[in-house]
Amino acid sequence: MGAMRAETKYAKSGDVSIAYQVVGDGPFDLVLVPGFLSHIELAWEEPRLARFLTELASFSRLIRFDKRGTGMSDPMPAAPSIAERMDDIRAVMDATGSQRAALFGTSEGGTLSLLFALAHPERTRALILYASWARRVAGPDYPWGPERAQLEVGLSRMDAAWANGEWWDRSNPSPNDDERHREWWARYLRTAASPMMARDVIRMNAEIDLRDRLSSMSVPTLILHRAGDTWIEVGHGRYLAENIPGAKYVELPGADHRAWLGDTDVIVSEVETFLLGRQQRPRRRSDLGASALSRRERQVAVMAARGQTAPEIARQLSLSARTVETHLSSIYTKLGVRSKSELIRRSRELGV
Repeated sequence: MGAMRAETKYAKSGDVSIAYQVVGDGPFDLVLVPGFLSHIELAWEEPRLARFLTELASFSRLIRFDKRGTGMSDPMPAAPSIAERMDDIRAVMDATGSQRAALFGTSEGGTLSLLFALAHPERTRALILYASWARRVAGPDYPWGPERAQLEVGLSRMDAAWANGEWWDRSNPSPNDDERHREWWARYLRTAASPMMARDVIRMNAEIDLRDRLSSMSVPTLILHRAGDTWIEVGHGRYLAENIPGAKYVELPGADHRAWLGDTDVIVSEVETFLLGRQQRPRRRSDLGASALSRRERQVAVMAARGQTAPEIARQLSLSARTVETHLSSIYTKLGVRSKSELIRRSRELGV
């Protein structure tokens, strides 16, 4: 499945213009609420993120947006309030004619989605929280997250590190990160927000504590969290699951906070099954050729065609080398090639 693209439009939230895109034409609306920073157009330039978005749009009408002060939405002189950022969801839903939607919130976006579901349960079909939290910093009765002083130390280095992305990578090393992705990520951060805006948003998040409101949640909720997440530790997700009535909790393998790195197939499958009851995307695949490749096989094929070895592919996708070799055998059969060298030589012709 090739990556989709979408036209950027603007919704009005008061006097503020909120940039959004609509992708896909599935049977229900899925609003993707991003983490503290985003850029809806630059996102399509990263193949793994583009693939993740395309998969979500394959079974929904996917609605994406940049919150005020970030990305292509109106800049702000200071960080907006949490209520204003939450209301951006309503503005985008109104602009797209979405009366009722499932919300998929990642990291800070999960917190905003929680607030929206509490304020507008009649407009919230379901809630998916990925790598999210009810309280960002540690406290006497909440051991997860950084201490406030620790957070300030990190923020004091943000200006110097924002230019090259190391502000993130130093504390969030990932085996799935390569040089090309790190360069894109640094540009994504610079384009998504200024260092001051990013710092102010993180400080604002440090003041949020929704724990006493979780018991009031009344919409179906799925909580996804990677067990080794190095940015939002897994205790946050477990706490949400224990305190939101009827929530389904799925703890995933891996350590990447960014959803598009590592095994994205399991995330997409969990979301699709939760919202539709089963995976029911039309497969439209033949037995042979590039269209016959599964999502995972296509990932492996692209990486192999770039010359990466099975152990390198295994590390980046959090798979065993044996599993990668099995995928390669299937890929060779479906593409009608006899070796990796032939795959590399004919990759453009084969469509990988």
